[in-house]
Amino acid sequence: MANDAVAGNATRVAAAVPSDGDDPVRAVLAAYTQDLVTAVHETLTTFLTAEVNSLTEVDTSMGSFAAAAREAVLAGGKRIRSTFAYWGWRGAVGGAEPLPPVLPALAALELLHTFALVHDDVMDASTTRRGRPTAHIALAEQHIAAGHRGDPERFGEAVAVLIGDLCMVWADRLLSRATVPPARLLEVRRCYDQMRVETVAGQYLDVLGENDPVSWSVDRALRVARYKTASYTVQRPLLFGACLAGVPADDPLASAYTRYGLAVGEAFQLRDDLLGVYGDPAATGKPTGDDLRTGKPTTLLMLAQELATPAQFRALERAADGPVDRLAELVAETGAVTRVERMIAERVGDALAALDTAPVDRTARTALTGLATAVTNRRA
Repeated sequence: MANDAVAGNATRVAAAVPSDGDDPVRAVLAAYTQDLVTAVHETLTTFLTAEVNSLTEVDTSMGSFAAAAREAVLAGGKRIRSTFAYWGWRGAVGGAEPLPPVLPALAALELLHTFALVHDDVMDASTTRRGRPTAHIALAEQHIAAGHRGDPERFGEAVAVLIGDLCMVWADRLLSRATVPPARLLEVRRCYDQMRVETVAGQYLDVLGENDPVSWSVDRALRVARYKTASYTVQRPLLFGACLAGVPADDPLASAYTRYGLAVGEAFQLRDDLLGVYGDPAATGKPTGDDLRTGKPTTLLMLAQELATPAQFRALERAADGPVDRLAELVAETGAVTRVERMIAERVGDALAALDTAPVDRTARTALTGLATAVTNRRA
């Protein structure tokens, strides 16, 4: 079973710790990650099968809605949040604790992630996600194919919002199935709720930035990255895992996770900014240049405006309504891309420094060291 494979790979990671980050260690971590993803996928599939069956009993028309919700959850994804939560937990409990009692909680983070993605795609009017139509686009196409009356785009957006809401409720329901002591589960829930609040705050700042770009700055763009991405991608999942292990909020391990998580989470978003402009759509699953096309005040664009010479700044303004490729070239010419790459490297360095003295299980230390590099140097 996948759970047994996860435990076996964790043992092999521990055995590989003395090496210095060579290919065998990375290979073991890759195999481990795939087994964890499989375990999370199996948990989600079992849970969603029962939930979808329950929904279809409400009305026959619920079938397509329930299927669309299930597809949004299971259609790919790297399961980054559940991976960081796992290592946050494993870093505290060591290698002997069984995974099944906390697996529902880890999988719940993927339902929360789906909620955020589906709503984000509606707000950004994105057309593709993971190489396929976004939920609201697919639902609009279903509306047209069925010959329904009314505006298909409006229908697609409305139903996508409901799917996102449903995924948040599902996340709550699945989280409650973690078999940890009630008092501990209450602390886990507090961490989880804080993660959700920070995600919504970051999302609002993201929307505000697009509508009020003149008041934006590099610092404010980084604040968006901190709350919209770093919090619920790395930092809070790590602390969530620590809570599952019973680690108190004032423990040195929680402090190390906080520092590591903020640094890696911000670097993750900075990499995402670069991929959104210079990435390969075949790898990222999303169109290139959407952020530039809409003028979203990302850290990359804010830095380009800050670093630009007067002539470059005027060229950026003139190119704003032109071909995205030309605007991307101008951004690079300002030195903003180089600066962002340096910021990513600095944050990864800070994250690794946080691990150096952290009271973390040595297997988890090795895994988190590898993950810091993997998620910030990705090409997809």
